[in-house]
Amino acid sequence: MSRIAVIGAGYVGLTTAACLADLGNDLAVVDIDEAKVKSLRRHRLHFYEPGLQEMVERNARAGRLRFTSSYAEAIPGAEFVFIAVATPEGEGGQADLRHVEAATAAIAEAMDGPLVIVNKSTVPIGTGDVVSRIVAGGNGAHPVDVVSNPEFLREGSALADFMKPDRVVIGGHSREAAGRVAALYEPLGAPVLIYDIYTAEMVKYASNAFLATRISFMNEIARICERVDADAKLVAEGMGHDRRIGHSYLDAGIGFGGSCFPKDVKALAATAARFDYHPELLHAVLDINRDQRVVAVEKLRECLGTLRGQLVGMLGLSFKPNTDDMREAPSIEIARLLLDHGASVRAYDPAAVWRARQLIPEVDYRRNAYAVARGADALLLVTEWNEFRQLDLARIKRSMRRPVLVDGRNIYDPAVMRSLGFVYRGIGRN
Repeated sequence: MSRIAVIGAGYVGLTTAACLADLGNDLAVVDIDEAKVKSLRRHRLHFYEPGLQEMVERNARAGRLRFTSSYAEAIPGAEFVFIAVATPEGEGGQADLRHVEAATAAIAEAMDGPLVIVNKSTVPIGTGDVVSRIVAGGNGAHPVDVVSNPEFLREGSALADFMKPDRVVIGGHSREAAGRVAALYEPLGAPVLIYDIYTAEMVKYASNAFLATRISFMNEIARICERVDADAKLVAEGMGHDRRIGHSYLDAGIGFGGSCFPKDVKALAATAARFDYHPELLHAVLDINRDQRVVAVEKLRECLGTLRGQLVGMLGLSFKPNTDDMREAPSIEIARLLLDHGASVRAYDPAAVWRARQLIPEVDYRRNAYAVARGADALLLVTEWNEFRQLDLARIKRSMRRPVLVDGRNIYDPAVMRSLGFVYRGIGRN
């Protein structure tokens, strides 16, 4: 058993802490938000992630997981401290490191012995050195090693991603310190890749940028497919059977969102620019992704003739299914575009309505998909929740004023939808 402190009770921090506790370690989670800490002490989470509530409660009751707002309570005696605080987009796309720097300074002040500090937050290349300098300036009495251990958690499947990872990436100037962090992951039986710290930091950005590129590439192919009467969904299927390509992240649609892909691609582009390199591909990835929102709205306008005075229902709000995360969600920009064009907007999401109300209060939120469809001139499928795959589509069609459905995630069969009487438009499908 190792004594570990995790700084930050957000998505990455809380998931990391709960999973490490579940592996038998002693965990203290620090967050400066007192209200969040009080809620977590009552085992109440502030975001939705399947299975995490139960894991937090189980380990807290077993005494392996506790929550505090005090560094002085959590840091002394710890062998490892994981920094898992937010790194939001800053000026020019660069990651804003203020939270990382503040957390590091607080760690330096509270530490009482040798320590391995683990950067779990997504941080620019070279941040490990920044953390080392802050610690050295704040507390030179105790030896400290800084290790990069980027996370690869997907919202909606975070527990499985942590417990059954494709790989664990660790980087440090000290091979011995990196090995100690690697030992924490031994119970998982996963491949552990130990690099220098700069390479480990780069792996995270390169991975997310590549996945984002696959999505934008497929969306560009989808636009071409519409012009040549090809089916983008079947094109992706045919491509995916090539072992060199695979099936993942080849779904045409309204583009990616969330806390990682948009921010990380911008940050990598900003890093390249800082070193006098113009990353043309990364900028194109972002441009294509942004345009997909406009593509979806334009499909609605083409079907309806005009958006002014029309009632449009949105099915799904979160940036992906199985999460309530609205960060960079395509639904936000789409709703605003529809409202700007004079449409009225209704919406429903199984988990994210309460977050969406704070971001786009002009939308009329309903209790289910059927309530959204009633009297609507068109529906736009935004998030591919499984719930929407099981809808009674005949009932949906009967309740609409005009049976227009734009499928922003290509989850429905065009032939079936048209046989039901829908005016159906997919992305890259005719």
